[in-house]
Amino acid sequence: MSRVKSPKKKKILAKKMNENRRMPIFVIARTSRKLTRNPLQRNWRRQKLKIKEK
Repeated sequence: MSRVKSPKKKKILAKKMNENRRMPIFVIARTSRKLTRNPLQRNWRRQKLKIKEK
């Protein structure tokens, strides 16, 4: 992340980075592969974040 960002925007981006992870293996195993994908996962090229800051 670049330095010239407000703390509010950095916090939002950090949260989105944290959400953008795969489903943990133990969850997939525990649910017998009924849950396999994370609905919050996105690709940086295909789906942009709609962050308004002012």
